[in-house]
Amino acid sequence: MTLRPPVTDWSNDWDHLDPSWLSDPYAIWRDLRDTCPVAHTGRYSGVYFPTRYSDIREIAYDPQHFSSRRVVVREGDYRVNSPPITSDPPDHRPLRMVLIPPFTPQAVARLESQTRAVCNELIDAFIDQRSCDGAVDYAQHIPVRIIAHMLGIPATDGDRFRGWITMALQDGITNQAVLKQAEEEISSYFAEQIQLRRSRPGEDLVSFLIGSRQPNGEPFSDHQVLGALRLLLIAGTDTTWSAIGSAIWHLATVPADRERLVREPELIPTAIEELLRAYAPVTMAREIADDVTVGGCPMKRGEMVLLSFPAANRDPLKFSDADKVVIDRQENPHVAFGLGIHRCIGSNLARMEMRVAVEEWLRRIPEFRLDPARPMTWSRGTVRGPRLLPIAFG
Repeated sequence: MTLRPPVTDWSNDWDHLDPSWLSDPYAIWRDLRDTCPVAHTGRYSGVYFPTRYSDIREIAYDPQHFSSRRVVVREGDYRVNSPPITSDPPDHRPLRMVLIPPFTPQAVARLESQTRAVCNELIDAFIDQRSCDGAVDYAQHIPVRIIAHMLGIPATDGDRFRGWITMALQDGITNQAVLKQAEEEISSYFAEQIQLRRSRPGEDLVSFLIGSRQPNGEPFSDHQVLGALRLLLIAGTDTTWSAIGSAIWHLATVPADRERLVREPELIPTAIEELLRAYAPVTMAREIADDVTVGGCPMKRGEMVLLSFPAANRDPLKFSDADKVVIDRQENPHVAFGLGIHRCIGSNLARMEMRVAVEEWLRRIPEFRLDPARPMTWSRGTVRGPRLLPIAFG
């Protein structure tokens, strides 16, 4: 991590890698919403940060002024191509539409029993120890194993996947060499998988994408398929394991909510929606394609906007008691899965994995707490969630 000057003015010099932001961004966003709803920084060659739901929504639905060519705010000019999320209209639509069927509620339901088996296998490995790392030993494995199954790739490669994700979404924010290494290794891995499926197709997502056709009847290029696979691996794992980890963290630190969900497991699906709202893991970015004004703030072409769906979920003009976690909240139009043309395709899968992970954890480990003797840390960069989550129980 590079040495970074500390932030002294969040309105005009914010930094999403500042230790204060990493530990508790919600207080910063709340103050900005009251004093400077669209903040700006000269870091990263210029980035705006809107904090209100209405402004974030306006940007998400305006691809004409806000391009998806760059979706991560990072140092340097190295760009990652992961269609359809890095594509603008109309190019984004063909591949996006192809990716929808494997993630419908019906398709996801067929994965639930396997997800439960994975969760219980993980719990079996540490339950007798009366302690674990809720992130490293549990949350991080669940979406990795499920997406590996869907892609038809070995679950034993999970450590490699987690390493690439850390390199791409954390270390790569400030180190272009690390980011480039991760992208090259991921590309090489999936290029080999594509080649294998061309000679021996199977019932998996790699084969599905290779066999899919564009509206004109042409197959997708290897470049497009590889980009989609990179997206599924990176976006489909870190985001979900962060959401699962945040849920475990909340229940470890708020005993009343944990005890209620143990007594009323039927409330868990509602609680999951609230935990997604309160601890939404994903922040995306857009490149400003043309000068525009949002929320009374002029924005300059060529600079970036950090599109914080977590901040939108904390806007008191949209949600009552916005900074309070209400696990039985009934009206909850949160945007944890984004807004606009790039709303998360895998939302059904993420919800299922998160629900099952919490259900099985509470069934097997109804009483648990944070272990103060060991460090607890949050991630840095585009996706927020626990990276070290020491848990004690029993």
